[in-house]
Amino acid sequence: MNKQINLQNLGYKDYKETWDYQESLFKEILDLKIKNRRQNLNEITPNYLLMVEHPHVYTLGKSGDIKNLLISETQLEKKQATYYKINRGGDITYHGPGQLVGYPILDLDNFFTDIHKYLRFLEETIILTLADYGLKAERSKGETGVWLDVGTPFARKICAMGVRASRWVTMHGFALNVNSDLGYFDHIIPCGIEGKAVTSLNVELGKKEIPLAEVQKKVLKHFADLFEAEFK
Repeated sequence: MNKQINLQNLGYKDYKETWDYQESLFKEILDLKIKNRRQNLNEITPNYLLMVEHPHVYTLGKSGDIKNLLISETQLEKKQATYYKINRGGDITYHGPGQLVGYPILDLDNFFTDIHKYLRFLEETIILTLADYGLKAERSKGETGVWLDVGTPFARKICAMGVRASRWVTMHGFALNVNSDLGYFDHIIPCGIEGKAVTSLNVELGKKEIPLAEVQKKVLKHFADLFEAEFK
């Protein structure tokens, strides 16, 4: 089992370019797994974690409802935002500047073959990161992602998640609001869940800005600990 993960910091990158790159890495691993099976080989499959920040974009999962996007194409242009329907689970979400996005492209045969556990580990990575900042984050029953004040009228989501998997290879991942412009969330029903607020780390801490690199360092530490992995 290969528990080394190739960490790639993509910086500030267009969503579609990043998506296409994800797809190429995803296919690379799948093709190697198929080759191993067909030719009775045992070549080691690679793992990747892409860290990125996107320009303003709305994405809709394959089971999502376009009605959860509340603005027109013209309004999208005015907001300098783009829109894509994509092949992950989940409904609609927003990515943009000030948000820390992580796309693990892992062969779970290298770790554990359990998608439920995989999602819980992604959530736990963010929960532990937020605990480093003194915030008590939680899961919300039946709602993937990470939340604050679950079970109260003040429940608010701070991290969205959406995953696709095939033959135990994963893609897509998590989006943690660090310094996000929360006004962009007003134009969607986030994750298709009405009446739930959205927040970000800087708002919760009452600060203008939290360094993304600082947050990323904490995320990577907890991710590596939980998956018993090593970044290279």
